[in-house]
Amino acid sequence: MSILVIEDDQRIIDFLVRGLSAEGYRVDAIKDGVAGLAAAKSGMFKLILLDIMLPGMDGREVCRELRATGSQTPVLMLTALDATEDIVRGLRFGADDYLTKPFSFDELLARIEALLRRSGPLDMKVQTLQVGDLLFNRETLVVTRAGQRIELTSTEYALLELFMASEGRLLSRAHILENVWGASQDPLTNIVDVYIARLRTKIDADHALQLIKTIRGRGYRMDATPA
Repeated sequence: MSILVIEDDQRIIDFLVRGLSAEGYRVDAIKDGVAGLAAAKSGMFKLILLDIMLPGMDGREVCRELRATGSQTPVLMLTALDATEDIVRGLRFGADDYLTKPFSFDELLARIEALLRRSGPLDMKVQTLQVGDLLFNRETLVVTRAGQRIELTSTEYALLELFMASEGRLLSRAHILENVWGASQDPLTNIVDVYIARLRTKIDADHALQLIKTIRGRGYRMDATPA
């Protein structure tokens, strides 16, 4: 899952890129408001972290211009200005939330996760998920890879949907267990690994490019990049 950071302070950029990458997000950083707006308009990002004080174009103007295009991408505004008037102006320009500098990474992560949950229903309107040549039609439950249909069980469908909707993001076993089985503990000790092995057999076994990657000691990720 990709996040765009529009921020001109290199120390903050390094902090955000390092922390968010460790959480499994793909992060692009741009230091200029004009270039940041162009990237934001691309529609390639699930969320935007936007500083207010930027060279080239003020962050509030970036947000207003982005909203004028019809973009609904969640925007979390980062500001050193903690006056209520400044915060209200940012929200009125189209930001979804704000965070005052300095901030803790845990609070930032919680805000990001909340915004992504709130934008989830919009994502569910997407009928077909795609990762590389793997396609999943959510309405018909038809799954194909390279044009060949793949039959799955109901649990495998749920697992695949979670992976494809979270393309590129690291998913821990605990996260998978909670979202697919609705459990906080594994009653069979290795049920997640068993089902991922089954899913791999069906979607990856006959293909040179493996879509499901194991991140040793941390979990799994699905993407179409070479290992």
